[in-house]
Amino acid sequence: MTLLLGYDIGSSAVKAALIDAGSGKRLAAAASPDEEMTIHAPRPGWAEQDPQLWWEHVKLATGRIDELVPGSLKAVEAIGISYQMHGLVVVDRNHEVLRPAIIWCDSRSVEIGEEAAGRIGREVCLEKLLNLPGNFTASKLRWVKDNEPSIYERIHKAMLPGDYIAMRMTGEIRTTVTGLSEAILWDFGSQEPARFVLDHHGLRADIFPEALSSFSNQGSLHRRAADDLGLNPGVAVSYRAGDQPNNAFSLNVLEPGEIAATAGTSGVVFGVTDQLVRDERSRINTFVHVNHEKKAPRYGALLCINGTGILNSWLKGLLFGRKESPRAYDRLNEMAAQVPAGSDGLLVLPYGNGAERVLDNREIGASISGINFNIHRRGHLARAVQEGIVFALNHGLQIMRRSRIDVRTVRAGRANMFLSPLFRTLFATTTRTRVELYNTDGAEGAARGAGVGAGIFGSTSDAFRNLEKVDVIEPDPDLAPVYDEIYANWSRALEDPAR
Repeated sequence: MTLLLGYDIGSSAVKAALIDAGSGKRLAAAASPDEEMTIHAPRPGWAEQDPQLWWEHVKLATGRIDELVPGSLKAVEAIGISYQMHGLVVVDRNHEVLRPAIIWCDSRSVEIGEEAAGRIGREVCLEKLLNLPGNFTASKLRWVKDNEPSIYERIHKAMLPGDYIAMRMTGEIRTTVTGLSEAILWDFGSQEPARFVLDHHGLRADIFPEALSSFSNQGSLHRRAADDLGLNPGVAVSYRAGDQPNNAFSLNVLEPGEIAATAGTSGVVFGVTDQLVRDERSRINTFVHVNHEKKAPRYGALLCINGTGILNSWLKGLLFGRKESPRAYDRLNEMAAQVPAGSDGLLVLPYGNGAERVLDNREIGASISGINFNIHRRGHLARAVQEGIVFALNHGLQIMRRSRIDVRTVRAGRANMFLSPLFRTLFATTTRTRVELYNTDGAEGAARGAGVGAGIFGSTSDAFRNLEKVDVIEPDPDLAPVYDEIYANWSRALEDPAR
């Protein structure tokens, strides 16, 4: 039996999945920790995590896989890694981490990105990078250079979170082409690293590692890591991708016109195209997709709302406490379902998790408006939160559609907020899309990617022969006009969030 192991390194938890390559079926799935990992905010707008903590939970999640299927880890032949995008990890020549990772929702480098766009030229950035520099990884590294020069001088390599985990496994520091594009360091015109961005920031040309294909031999598991994980030394690490390109891959969203969505900590819609798509204000972002080739280009146009599942998690903790029962999310969904559409006038703007790209990198904060003390109860807030998240995604989808991305059918994993029947119906009805749910997740997708990268699967289609569609949700024609009106009210609140 040939087994494949995939990891999804999130900001809330590390997930692991074990796949039988022969049948394509998942044998086990596990996650660590049981409670969501803490995001540290030493200052307003900052967001950091300790990379060593990710590695500890990789080990714990792997141990749980071994408990579920004893002895299986010795049959693993390839490893795939998915990870939270846009983060920055810096290490010295001994591969020691020099400071906490600056993660995806950190906003400290917004002004640096704006300054870079102005000096390089907005049109040059949009033409070559398809994005403005924003507060992505390269801008975060420039912040370290400017504000922590003693740390910058000791940096051997700057990496994305998945590159760090791969380094811990193989001892080698590499990245991927799709990774460079998410760092805003890929020149889409010349199809090579964007040296002009490094030059602008005054960063060393070699500070980011060599870039490989997402599906490739990216190193082999060394003895120490193998002992830590309970695997055999020499296992191939053969796939790596950011969580959103990987989520699309896990749903077999690889060809132009196909759309993937996720609603975890953040909410994302990812549309595949073979065209160089850009938004003049960089409110949606285009990255290299995992199956990109020069002769057959594949790009992913990405819409991201930072404040999605994290808002629902905040509400869960507020109502039920940090040590809530395992059914806390079910209770939220049940409460929300008992409240009429529109939550009796209660409106929520879910923008409380850093600067939002769809709002021109502004950080307006989350807000709740229209509260009536004589009407509104916990259920109203539970529903208004789900409605506000869907409305924020729909607001971004309008921008995506104006950028020539046709959004009609959306594929999503039956996970996170898509576990809620109310959320699924709200999403399909408000966005006028057909939602297809699949029994998969990012860790499982990473395992399948490992099989492709190691040549165990002959093609990507072989990797998905047992991908299971579990539900289809169509827009509700009776609710559609109701939600059009509610969305219009929500949009007016967004235009004037202080009202």
